[in-house]
Amino acid sequence: MRDKLKKQEQKRRINIQETAVSEQANLLPTLVLGAGAWGTALAMAMARNGHETWLWGRDKLHCAEMQTSRENAKYLPGIAFPDALSVVDDVHKAIQNCGHVLISVPSKAFVESLQMIKPVLAATTPVSWATKGLAPDTGELLYDVARSVLGESHPLAVISGPSFAAEVAANLPTAFTVASEDGDFAKQLAGLFHSPTLRVYTTYDVLGVQIGGTVKNVLAISAGISDGLGYGANARAALITRGMAEIRRLAAALGAETETLFGLSGIGDLILTCTDDQSRNRQLGLAIGRGLSVDDAVKFVGKTVEGMHAAREVMLRARQADIEMPIVEQVCKILFEGYDPRESVQALLCREQKAELTPPVN
Repeated sequence: MRDKLKKQEQKRRINIQETAVSEQANLLPTLVLGAGAWGTALAMAMARNGHETWLWGRDKLHCAEMQTSRENAKYLPGIAFPDALSVVDDVHKAIQNCGHVLISVPSKAFVESLQMIKPVLAATTPVSWATKGLAPDTGELLYDVARSVLGESHPLAVISGPSFAAEVAANLPTAFTVASEDGDFAKQLAGLFHSPTLRVYTTYDVLGVQIGGTVKNVLAISAGISDGLGYGANARAALITRGMAEIRRLAAALGAETETLFGLSGIGDLILTCTDDQSRNRQLGLAIGRGLSVDDAVKFVGKTVEGMHAAREVMLRARQADIEMPIVEQVCKILFEGYDPRESVQALLCREQKAELTPPVN
């Protein structure tokens, strides 16, 4: 009986602590790390809802310009900041006094960002991110990286889905997904964004959301290459469809929910990134398909192309799981081994004929 009462008291204290954490995050400002287009757009979305939001970037001159002009003229020109959005320069003070940290940096800077916030982050402050990709060199999922660096006390969440920063900043209709193993935090975070023009869904499948958001960037490069070569709509549709099969294969091998891949963070994000020229990954592929070298194509895009950083890591995970991802493999060969794009397309077409669906075994 005494043990039962002790467990009930422990559960009561945990519930009180979780409620306090939730209320703290709702009342205190959100700090957004990363003043690029996406970080700024997400900060604007929360601030439009009246939630006090702080934005910080590494470029001090850029931040000073944003403070003065009340817009991010470098990435989102002509779109004024909401009143509830402030640009901060003392990042450590901001980390100590915020109720939630949202990271929006390239995947190669993700670990560095976690290490920066860890020493000054309050013990239970929630952390989310809108970064898509895998850890460089290891192929580790960012959720696992964050848990490893920050420990077990912080609620974590991933923001993903078919959403271009410029359209979110312009308050155009958009939907995306918040994924977290902590259902209360997922709902709370979704509530910070949800508005008449921004519909936010929640899920517990952090694995599926991360896989969809990562691999689609690599596949968008392939779609861009195909279109740059002039291969037409049929080829693009085939790449998207068979690319989705590769995402499903990897997701199944790693234990994700298949249903997730038919949602916003799966097929939704894949279609958007493969078909619209706002996508940096597609832009890179188009430039390569039209004859630029990989180095020149990267310079032409001029911004971080996550698919290029993710391609090797995706192939690493595929080999570890012993599965085939032929489109991703050919993208890697084009990007890193100097393969001619036309030869890579031919290699895909010449693969052994197989059934798309096999009959069930009785």
